[in-house]
Amino acid sequence: MIVTPLGAGRYRITDGDREATAWATGTGSARWIFYDGRVYVLESDEDAAAAHAVRDEMALASPMPAKVSAVNAAPGQTVTRGDVLIMLEAMKMELPIIAPRNGRVRSVACKPGDLVQPGVPLVDLE
Repeated sequence: MIVTPLGAGRYRITDGDREATAWATGTGSARWIFYDGRVYVLESDEDAAAAHAVRDEMALASPMPAKVSAVNAAPGQTVTRGDVLIMLEAMKMELPIIAPRNGRVRSVACKPGDLVQPGVPLVDLE
């Protein structure tokens, strides 16, 4: 696999005959990577509790400016790791906001049609 920086947080991923683009953004010790329709969170070996809080906050926020196309979570709802909580749309791509762990939804901070900014948590899990 070959990763080629293209600038402005974009990377070309070449794996044999397959080529794809990935986008990366982040703050502090954590980075969001949008690749192949999924959002991944990478972090350094900082304090585990702080890293967990940052991971949840980043995983439950948009990685780029986007429009909310669907909200599949409601306050009080129990969710399982991997559940699609919010579906976003940006640059003709669907960006799922996926539960990073099992939990209960404390609040949802968006509704369909809202325009959301990167880094702003859209769901709060207990």
